[in-house]
Order: sequence, then structure tokens, then C-alpha cells
Amino acid sequence: MTELILSGACGQMGRAVAALAAAREDCQVAAGIDRRHFPGAPFPIFPSPEQYDGPNGVLVDFSHPDLCQGLLALARERRLPAVICTTGLREEQIGAIHEAASEIPIFFSANMSLGVNLLRELCKRAAQVLGGEYDIEIIERHHNQKLDAPSGTALMLADALAGELSPAPQYVYDRHSRRMKRPKNEIGIHSVRGGTIVGEHEVLFCGEDEVITLSHSASSKRVFAAGALRAAIFLQDRAPGLYDMGDLV
Repeated sequence: MTELILSGACGQMGRAVAALAAAREDCQVAAGIDRRHFPGAPFPIFPSPEQYDGPNGVLVDFSHPDLCQGLLALARERRLPAVICTTGLREEQIGAIHEAASEIPIFFSANMSLGVNLLRELCKRAAQVLGGEYDIEIIERHHNQKLDAPSGTALMLADALAGELSPAPQYVYDRHSRRMKRPKNEIGIHSVRGGTIVGEHEVLFCGEDEVITLSHSASSKRVFAAGALRAAIFLQDRAPGLYDMGDLV
């Protein structure tokens, strides 16, 4: 049985993870971390990583970038495996995650969906075949409560594409102030925020007289919650190091 410590337990993703875990027999939420508290929570909830005094387990983080340092400190102090699912992290925070992975096992992915990570591999293959002949544009759509833009998944896809292209492309996020033709050596990244869109990512390869589109659409947060649970179970008893969806699949 994999015991979970759920950071962001009272948020939408935290509740989705808790609900899925309650329906499984191979894992359970032992405690949560959240400054909020919902009535009738079936496990104890602590207001911050610094105040956590619950049992050990695999730390699963669906909270806020501001908690990153405290969560890593807790994980290192207690030698807890950690699944980091929070997006919008700064470069120095990502660096701290890599540093902590020398001491504890950390699973770190911009998106916990198996389908999105398959999309990433398909994008890499398309970039290998199409090279620099096709213009590449990424469009991501999310609900109006999402804080970061572009999404971490859009940047993950762009990085995967850039790794297959030479010379390395420039990322362009805004064209309205640019009065110029589109150069070849760039990837356009566009964000849409509205309503209750869970998450949609579309990658366009635009060539002469044809457009190839690769896309993924999530209709429920359950796909990300399920991926996080798979990652937590996978990470238990692993050696220190940095793991991602490539290791899981």
C-alpha cells in the first residue's frame, strides 16, 4: 500500500487525486497539506510544509510554486519520494528540484497525462521528418482560473520540438507588435483562457499547401490525477534520481 502526502489537498486537483485514491486498493491519502480545509476531510490536513507533522509517504504536489522550497525541504529532511505536478515553476525552482534529486527520488513532469506524453513523442518524430521546412505553431487552451501562460505542457512540447531542430528555434509568444514576415526559425506559442476548459494542446506543422495537426484534449482532471497516482506508486522505493513519464511508460 502506497501512502500519499497530498500537497494542495483542498484544490480541484487535490480533490480529484483523493477521490481516485479512495477508489483504489494500492494507495491511500494519509495526510494533506493546504492552507485551506474542507469539512469532513478523511485525513489530517496541515497548513504548510513547515508545520507538517504527519506520517511519512510519497509526497504528491498539486499546489502553488510558492510552496516549492518548503516542500523540497520537507522531502529532503524526511527522505520522502516526491511527485512534483505543480506548473509555473521558475528556473531557480526547477534547479532546486534537480539538486534535491541527488538525495531523494523525484518524479517531475509538466503534464501527468499519458496521452500528452505520447503527443510529445509524436511531435519529436514529426520534427525529425519535417525538419525546418514546416512552420510550427502551438496553441494551448485552459480554463479562466489558470494562473500561468503559456502552460507548462506547451513549453514541454516546444522544448521537445526544439531538441530535434537545428539551429535551435526562437519561441515567440506575441505577434501583435511585430510588423514582419514570419521567419522559419521560430515556434509560435499561443494561450487561450476561458470558461472551464480542462486542457487542450494543438501543434500545427504548416507547410506548402498542407497543414499537419497533432492534438490532445482532456475532458476531465481525472486523467492528470490518475497519472499522478501511477507516478507515486512507481516512485515508492526507487533510488534517488530524477524521473519522468518516459520512465513510467
